[in-house]
Amino acid sequence: MKVGIYGGTFDPVHIGHLLVAQAAIEELGLDRLFFVPAAQSPFKTENETAPAPIRVKLLRLALAGRIDCEIDEQEIRRSGVSYAIETVRDYASRFQGAKLFYLIGADNVSKLNEWRDASTLASLAEFAAVPRPGAAPVQFPSPFRGRMLKGFPLEISSSQIRARIKANRPIDLFVPPAVGEAICNYRLYL
Repeated sequence: MKVGIYGGTFDPVHIGHLLVAQAAIEELGLDRLFFVPAAQSPFKTENETAPAPIRVKLLRLALAGRIDCEIDEQEIRRSGVSYAIETVRDYASRFQGAKLFYLIGADNVSKLNEWRDASTLASLAEFAAVPRPGAAPVQFPSPFRGRMLKGFPLEISSSQIRARIKANRPIDLFVPPAVGEAICNYRLYL
């Protein structure tokens, strides 16, 4: 069995996240893919995020009807700073014998050795990344095993979407319609 773990703040979830998920499912042959929203990213401690229950609702809207993706709220339930090692250990215990893949943005590959308990993390999961458009290929640092996915590189980020909302610009092409409607209804990122 091949299991994908896709951690992130998803603040908000957008089309780029969904394209990364689709690339991972197709290129890695994943049997299951879990979106794991972080309670608090260790690399984004200065940023205020939308409340976790709202980010989970947006993920549910974005993934509605998908039978190949699930949401795992374990990092939110743990609260505090979310560390990938805790989540990957949980998956290694729950899916014994499965091959675990942890999805990250290519811009995070060079920082993997800074992650908590990096050597154990590297031993438990293979990493997969989708490059940003026009970015040079990156090498995974030792001891990490990883591969670059071809994916559907798209230059889009949650911070760009939040900035567009603050500037009163449309986001309808950047997020699924139900997510855009919920962002409007909840008056998020104003």
